[in-house]
Amino acid sequence: MATTQIFQETLFASSLMISVLKFDELGLEIARIAYPAALALTADPIASLVDTAFIGQIGPVELAAVGVSIALFNQVSRIAIFPLVSITTSFVAEEDAYSSQQNSVQDNKECTEEAGINNTKEEAQELIPENNKDSISDESKTSSSIFNVSQSPIRKRIIPSASSALIIGSILGLLQAVFLISAAKPLLSFMGVKHDSPMLRPAQRYLSLRSLGAPAVLLSLATQGVFRGFKDTTTPLYATVIGDATNIILDPIFIFVFRLGVTGAAIAHVMSQYLMCGILLWKLMDQVDIFNLSTKHLQLCRFMKNGLLLLMRVIAVTFCVTLSASLAAREGSTSMAAFQVCLQVWLATSLLADGFAVAGQAILASAFANKDYKRAAATASRVLQLGLVLGFLLAAILGAALHFGARVFTKDDKVLHLISIGLPFVAGTQPINALAFVFDGVNFGASDFGYAAASLVVVAIVSILCLLFLSSTLGFIGLWFGLTIYMSLRAAVGFWRIGTGTGPWSFLRS
Repeated sequence: MATTQIFQETLFASSLMISVLKFDELGLEIARIAYPAALALTADPIASLVDTAFIGQIGPVELAAVGVSIALFNQVSRIAIFPLVSITTSFVAEEDAYSSQQNSVQDNKECTEEAGINNTKEEAQELIPENNKDSISDESKTSSSIFNVSQSPIRKRIIPSASSALIIGSILGLLQAVFLISAAKPLLSFMGVKHDSPMLRPAQRYLSLRSLGAPAVLLSLATQGVFRGFKDTTTPLYATVIGDATNIILDPIFIFVFRLGVTGAAIAHVMSQYLMCGILLWKLMDQVDIFNLSTKHLQLCRFMKNGLLLLMRVIAVTFCVTLSASLAAREGSTSMAAFQVCLQVWLATSLLADGFAVAGQAILASAFANKDYKRAAATASRVLQLGLVLGFLLAAILGAALHFGARVFTKDDKVLHLISIGLPFVAGTQPINALAFVFDGVNFGASDFGYAAASLVVVAIVSILCLLFLSSTLGFIGLWFGLTIYMSLRAAVGFWRIGTGTGPWSFLRS
């Protein structure tokens, strides 16, 4: 009996795997959006890993200093731009779906009118004498050719949310740059880098220089949100690869050839960000009339209302990661250096699952706009299953790779020892992280911004208490226990929303 049950469960798991990896219409659309998005999302953390690897060759103090600066810059950037990007993707997808519906209706109307005109021409043709038909036919061809030429210019899309996102992104980028440069020292002090720490000078120098690229970073991310709403993740991928490849090429030149150290790493990163921003804006202006700035259509109030909800959520989310980095820094440069390596690998690999989150959000936003609830349910189920499969795959790869690859980042034996302690957590939490990221995309696709904010505030409060208690009692390993609890709670609240069929998912109960 037990053998039969095991056999049936094995067959069920096999059929589920086949269903998850099935390349039907939905599977192909998810793949077309998710894979380029995943590569683009992981490109910047990989570039940061390259910075980490190069700077790690200078020394553990510089490695720890850059680690604190990168953590601080990334968290402030997420607070500034993540709500905007998430809202932009949903709003643009909705507006694009409505626009497609209107264009479809307009095209059908034009086809009907054209058919009526053609019928009238045919009736008139029957009344024309045979000897005049040839000359009239030539004239009609000429006029038709001229008519087609006059209609050849392609109309750009008018998407108010795209213009709104770029305006807000530009303002936020400038504000972030001013804030980080003027408050670099107190912010680093909050992160545990005190005035007598050897990490202070290189950390402050790196943070101040890298902050000059904040306007380009935020504008680039806002533009990527627009492209995601169009279900185009290939264009952002190309721009990101070009920008990060430039960063990787310039890093060793500025760090070692020009002997600029951490200053060179920051300069290389800023140059790559402005290059990426220029490429994205150039490609976007080919498709969208971004200068359609009528305040009536920009929907800035709608952006601000939902943006404030997600701002609460992002502050809660980023505070947990920032707090963990701060607690690691307070234990010294060795602990911070090891934590930086583990955290960068943890985030870079986990963000692969965010590709499925982006795909789910874009498809779900269109499905909800069209009231296609059957497609919404199928999309949510498929991206969550794919995220879980990816999580287990990443856990297996990281478990083997990081054990042997840690020396790429540092040669310090004490740092390597702490990395080996964090390795089981970095690898083992990948399935949980994947589900947490994908659930975010699913809830954003349903425009469930209120629940996303409220649930994560509760999760953050519980997680912060766990981090403070576990780090004080268990030290470095306690930080990773705390982060594991944090990601598990994020996945749990996402599952609860859909599992109970509440909010926008109430249709699942009918």
